[in-house]
Amino acid sequence: MTAPLSDELALRIALAAKELKYIDAKTLLGLLIQIIGEPITVAKITRLRAKKLKSEGAGLFDSVSSEQFEKAFALLKGRGVRHYLNPKPEYELGTFCEISGSLRVACASDRGELVDGLFSDCQRYLIYQVSPDYIRLIDIREPSKTLTSKAFKNSEKNRARATLIEDCSLLYTRSIGALAAAQVVKLGLHPIKLEQNYQSAEVLKRLQTVLSKANPPPWLAKAIGKPNLGVKLYGERVS
Repeated sequence: MTAPLSDELALRIALAAKELKYIDAKTLLGLLIQIIGEPITVAKITRLRAKKLKSEGAGLFDSVSSEQFEKAFALLKGRGVRHYLNPKPEYELGTFCEISGSLRVACASDRGELVDGLFSDCQRYLIYQVSPDYIRLIDIREPSKTLTSKAFKNSEKNRARATLIEDCSLLYTRSIGALAAAQVVKLGLHPIKLEQNYQSAEVLKRLQTVLSKANPPPWLAKAIGKPNLGVKLYGERVS
């Protein structure tokens, strides 16, 4: 009896098989068991080499192009699978927001609408427009994949990430280093570190409570008045 796979490994194998086209997931799984044994684990897949998979395939990959094999092997290794495991939340394009008393907020996220990401490593930033009366997800911004290159210094990566969300006034994140925080503050954002993962709605409802007060804290009052925030008049599209 085949040992059960984790959801991530099952997805990796299914995506790799889909890329190979002529090889189904069951056949690929059988080949992997033959090569690395059971149970199939992330550690074992990490140690697997492309040359070994091809040679043990005994002609199984003869009808597969080199490009297809490379893409399939990358998926098997987990590269590019993060997107499938943690799809973007849905949001309405062209949402209209009222400028009065509202501000734009970025949330560092890796999964759904959780604020669970690190500023310097998160998969995406969820952009919300928040007022005492509403919370609207108006955009989702993903850092360029080129930022993972070793050719870029950390300071350059932090600057690029900060620039991506510079129209926001607040940043919620699980963690941000001192140098990265300096980049964020320089662009007029106020970074807020959370002690644990929260749903963005929970965090933003707390913010709404503070926004509703007659005298919000000075840093928040300043954030509400950020010049390039939101729209000028009700009914204009938020850029």
